[in-house]
Amino acid sequence: MALISEATHRGARSKRWLGLSVLMLPVLLVTVDNTVLGFALPKIAEALRPSASQQLWMIDAYSLVLAGLLVSMGSLGDRIGHRKLLLAGSLGFAIVSVLTAYSDTATQLIAGRACMGVFGAMLMPSTLALIRSVFEDREERRLAVAIWATTLTVGSALGPLVGGVLLEFFSWGSIFLLAVPVLVPLLVLGPLLLPESERDASGPLDPISILQSMVALGAIVYGIKHSASNGIDWMALTTFAVGAVAGRMFVRRQLRLPVPLMDLSLFRSGTFSGSVAINLMSLAFLVGFVFFTTQFLQIVLQMSPLSASLALVPGQIMAIVVGMAVVPVAQRLQVHVLIPILMAFAGTAFLLVASMGSSLTVLVVSFALLNIGVGAIATVSNDVILSAAPPAKAGAASAISETAYEVGVVLGTTVLGGLVTAHYRGALQLPGFLTEVQMILASETLSGAHHVAADLSGDQARELMTQAGRAFEGGISLVSWVTFGLALMAILIAWRTLRTPKTQSAKGH
Repeated sequence: MALISEATHRGARSKRWLGLSVLMLPVLLVTVDNTVLGFALPKIAEALRPSASQQLWMIDAYSLVLAGLLVSMGSLGDRIGHRKLLLAGSLGFAIVSVLTAYSDTATQLIAGRACMGVFGAMLMPSTLALIRSVFEDREERRLAVAIWATTLTVGSALGPLVGGVLLEFFSWGSIFLLAVPVLVPLLVLGPLLLPESERDASGPLDPISILQSMVALGAIVYGIKHSASNGIDWMALTTFAVGAVAGRMFVRRQLRLPVPLMDLSLFRSGTFSGSVAINLMSLAFLVGFVFFTTQFLQIVLQMSPLSASLALVPGQIMAIVVGMAVVPVAQRLQVHVLIPILMAFAGTAFLLVASMGSSLTVLVVSFALLNIGVGAIATVSNDVILSAAPPAKAGAASAISETAYEVGVVLGTTVLGGLVTAHYRGALQLPGFLTEVQMILASETLSGAHHVAADLSGDQARELMTQAGRAFEGGISLVSWVTFGLALMAILIAWRTLRTPKTQSAKGH
């Protein structure tokens, strides 16, 4: 009997970890999608000829919708079951990805990305909530969360590599078709390996709260984008005001509802709220870096997609290694000490770029340093977030964590990418031999200048690209100084908010 019991225990343990491996597939896909498109922008811009604003929306439509719906989907998963939501989201994501791969216009691509965000929002909170259901043992769950968080960071870091390999041999649509082979194993094995989570039927979803959260986030992001392209004018101020009002209404409504869409009581924990803020900022740093680096390597340094992606491999390796290696360190070092140390690596990465320029060597080293910080922060902060919430609120905590992640992605491209674009447009000195149409196209984006240069003679093309490269590199330097300052702010936030006698990450339930 003892042998049978031991065999049963081993079988159950194997099933748990196999189930975790299946759960990592959508995590990897959704996070790869956050950065792979930025790497494919030069080829997409060549095929679809988007404006500067459309280029940013191609990236952010996905993350914006995803962020706006994550809390709603996390709450829906608590009510109907996270496994059911995960499988439905996987099927929808795969179908929409195939349709988006064959977009003929920039508008179609943006719409497809937005639809992918809807189904992506069904995936992410469910994965973290199901980990809570699958792994009841505290130490096993800590390791499972570390693997989840590492996959989160690795997915963002792998985006350029995956994009580089696919774009070297296939058209840009291949980056979307990737969803099919990744999600099919989940649809087949998920029902067999993953248990359904406990359901909370305490109340219905609140559509007004959903609308308020999406209006707040959408208006603020649109205002940032508009400011980057056209400066701060009445349109930008109006959208900022709309976003602020909608956000205030959302918060007040959540405090009044008996069953809120977002449980704001979780933020009463300084450890929880501080970890969420650090999560958001660290992902913004990573995605912002990928946004400008991939364009600089391919267009300014004229590297092929594959060569440019291989240049970032050291950073991707560091994300994997450090994300797992930090687990035993986190057991011995308090969070308010550990996270500032890790954030210092991210700050150093941007300080190097700001002070030493955007050479290939500097970018490779900086990307590695950035991944050391962000990879480990994702592991530590998500473990703290999940541990700080009671079991009945696992879905809500997961959704808040994922919302912070996706808002960070949006802000990385919107704020940091928008600053690079704004500096580029203001600093670019166009040669006098360009036509009016060519000047407009070249001044919008670096990709636009590259397209114009393709139609010019050798000397004229070199002159234009020299000016465009200089303006874009100046934008990178500006953003790097700004981000270095933000990293210092993040260190202070972590030191103050996470400073507790015994961090919650060390507690069991």
